[in-house]
Amino acid sequence: MKQYDVIIIGAGAAGLAAAGELVTRGRRVLVLDMGASPARKVAASGGGKCNITNMAASATRYFGKNPNFVRGALSRVSPTDILQWCERHKLKLYEKEPGRYFCADGADAVVDALGRDAMGADIKFNHNVNNVNKRNDEFIVVANGTEFCSKSIIVATGGISFGTLGVSDTGYKIAKQFGHEIVPVRPALCAMAVPMFGADLAGISIKAEISVGREKIRDDMLFTHFGIGGPAVYRASVRDLSNGITINLCPDCDIFSALKDAKQKNGKRNISTILAEHLPVRIAKYFSHADTRNIADWRDTEIRTIATNINNMHIDTHDIKLHNLQSAEIVRGGVSTDNISSKTMESKICPGLFFVGEVLDIAGDLGGFNLQWAWASGRVAGQNA
Repeated sequence: MKQYDVIIIGAGAAGLAAAGELVTRGRRVLVLDMGASPARKVAASGGGKCNITNMAASATRYFGKNPNFVRGALSRVSPTDILQWCERHKLKLYEKEPGRYFCADGADAVVDALGRDAMGADIKFNHNVNNVNKRNDEFIVVANGTEFCSKSIIVATGGISFGTLGVSDTGYKIAKQFGHEIVPVRPALCAMAVPMFGADLAGISIKAEISVGREKIRDDMLFTHFGIGGPAVYRASVRDLSNGITINLCPDCDIFSALKDAKQKNGKRNISTILAEHLPVRIAKYFSHADTRNIADWRDTEIRTIATNINNMHIDTHDIKLHNLQSAEIVRGGVSTDNISSKTMESKICPGLFFVGEVLDIAGDLGGFNLQWAWASGRVAGQNA
């Protein structure tokens, strides 16, 4: 049985970040991964450009039962620290929008940099973890029928979204085995199927405002064949949807006032034409039902209904179906943070057992927040395991 100081299960962003810290500390490290290559989600992120971090990373951009859990790791590994890491590795970055950094050299360059940091670790691919046990103060990990031994284990298996990249619920099983609660997982950062919009709107993208609770998200929204997608919807999907969402398709215009004003000034115009001054033509026709009546012939109650559907359409939770885990970028839910130290990422139940990254009940907003959490939590665990 080969002895290591730390065994890391998962060679993704968080796992490799942890490995880099451990190698620097002179620890004997084994990384086990079920896939054939490292950091597969990193390689696919940001359309191949890797949205590596976001300067706005704070507890307000993370979600779960206790989003404040992220404060400890983010205070120790900030977005500025990640930018400095990129500089050391000579990675060229650019801002797609203020504070949101991508890698101009491509996501593969980020994966290569992670690999260089982890040089010295024993990394084994295509290794499925079959069993984990603890005897006295040591962990015994069985992978592909071989036993490995260590004083500490870092579980960095990620969530169970994006199945084509190779994902596993092994991390959840290990957590449950050692007494940790699993918050039920669901898709997040994904599209939604809703019954309110027809397929004839598919392909239209507009700037919309989606309200989730007290929060208003203004971003691009895309109509799809099954419902809605795009950044605004992805961002809404990671939040608490228990009270549904409210969509404003024209946030810069009070449609009721615009229609009333048109009715008073030029009653011979039809409502589709007036709406088309503020919305794409297909959307204008959709909400007016292509009615050709002069606006002067419309009752105010009819106008109010159309305006409400455009400016204030509420969609109840039971009418929202999140797109499946296969296409979701992340999951919401995972290993409860209740019994994890926010300062070290170590289990409060089982000393020597650490959890990092997406396997935890921490889900970040769209825009580099999930990778920042992976870097931060991984490094912190690597500094303490």
